[in-house]
Amino acid sequence: SPRRLRVLPDAVLQSRVPHHQFRWCLKKEAALHVRKDFHPRVTCACQEHRTGTVGFKISKVIVVGDLSVGKTCLINRFCKDTFDKNYKATIGVDFEMERFEVLGVPFSLQLWDTAGQERFKCIASTYYRGAQAIIIVFNLNDVASLEHTKQWLADALKENDPSNVLLFLVGSKKDLSTPAQYSLMEKDALKVAQEIKAEYWAVSSLTGENVQEFFFRVAALTFEANVLAELEKSGARHIADVVRINSDDKNLYLTASKKKATCCP
Repeated sequence: SPRRLRVLPDAVLQSRVPHHQFRWCLKKEAALHVRKDFHPRVTCACQEHRTGTVGFKISKVIVVGDLSVGKTCLINRFCKDTFDKNYKATIGVDFEMERFEVLGVPFSLQLWDTAGQERFKCIASTYYRGAQAIIIVFNLNDVASLEHTKQWLADALKENDPSNVLLFLVGSKKDLSTPAQYSLMEKDALKVAQEIKAEYWAVSSLTGENVQEFFFRVAALTFEANVLAELEKSGARHIADVVRINSDDKNLYLTASKKKATCCP
């Protein structure tokens, strides 16, 4: 069951921060886009408080990649704030749910942790369908795991519409890389990310580096995509207020200052 509600303070959301200040987590070439704010239609719908039938929202996220690249540790660091060095391979799939309040709307991420072992691939692939986001994880210290990411993505896209899914390429175990080693791997990772049109992140589940920031980014982008799809299907509805995702000093998705809207684009 969900453990907590992650809420970002309005005061933080109302600020506007130049993109260059986000270099701590994303290089410009690594991002899916560099907008500071939500899509104007999403922000406008929030400001006008149009809900209609839009209420609790949920997005399915699948996490794929080779055996032992750190998929389970990544999810556990975010969801449970723990790191277990006594690794046990995932059998089939595992599942976690994280709750957010985004633009005043209850929102949850379903995080599906899939097995990396070949013998469980058929079982895991049955859970790929209906994903709003695909996270492909590789080990920053294992170039073969990066090379295998394209096949993992191809398998996942067999069950999903490529035009309706967000892609994230995540390099794990950053704490084990020297700066020189990481710099070399980053070049290759950015090339792969650009080829598959994914946003690239480097994280460490051991230290927690970039883990929370990464999942906040996933939540913000999947929520936006979810709302835009809903608006396209049924027209403008009252959606509510802002992405509220707790963060002590940094956040990845900033919305415009609240003001009375006159109309939506």
